Amino acid sequence: MLAIFKREIRAYFVSPIGYVVIVLFLLFSGYFFSFQYSLGSPDLSFVFSQMFSIVLFVIPILTMRLMSEDKRLKVDQALLTAPIRLSSIVLGKFFAAMVVFLIGFSGTLVFQLIISAYVSPNWIVYFGNLLGILLLGSALISIGIFVSSLTESQMVAAVASFAISLFVMLLDTFAEIINISIVKKIADWVSFLGRYEAFTNGIFDYSNVVFFLSFAAVFLFLTVRMLEKKRWA
Repeated sequence: MLAIFKREIRAYFVSPIGYVVIVLFLLFSGYFFSFQYSLGSPDLSFVFSQMFSIVLFVIPILTMRLMSEDKRLKVDQALLTAPIRLSSIVLGKFFAAMVVFLIGFSGTLVFQLIISAYVSPNWIVYFGNLLGILLLGSALISIGIFVSSLTESQMVAAVASFAISLFVMLLDTFAEIINISIVKKIADWVSFLGRYEAFTNGIFDYSNVVFFLSFAAVFLFLTVRMLEKKRWA
């Protein structure tokens, strides 16, 4: 897994993708922070809540090449026949994407330190928000990896991941429009926005942690099964 992880980290930074993703996260979070800072608020929850939509749109860029590029270059054949666990391949790629994602949000620590120069910020709330964004990112990255494993086209993988992300973002809206009790209950249960907002509101609920981790585990498992199918084929 470590070899795959190092390979993917290197690939992110020998191509523009890693830099583009990090710059986008830093630019948008910096913009939201500047707005909040102008209001004199010492709480970064606003920044994290506004980054929800940005994360949904940027993660497809982060994940589009993870599996599809190997298929396009026929490198996947070597990986599938190598004496390495398929789960190690998937997890190596997943953790590489998570590291780039985390770097993209490293600017929030700088923002928190700027605030601490003037007031005593609530670090527990900050780390709760950071945990929330990382859990959200892990779920969306796992979806992106799975989608990328289905095609050798990075563009197709990005568009498909974007479509899924858009559906996730609009799920609550769809439920309100349909206005059917059972549909609204299901939408509330699987709502990424609702569960993520709990973190930005300073509410730590173990069920939300389990939900995002389980969601990520399911799609990583599906990706492993997809690779297993190709190996035996």
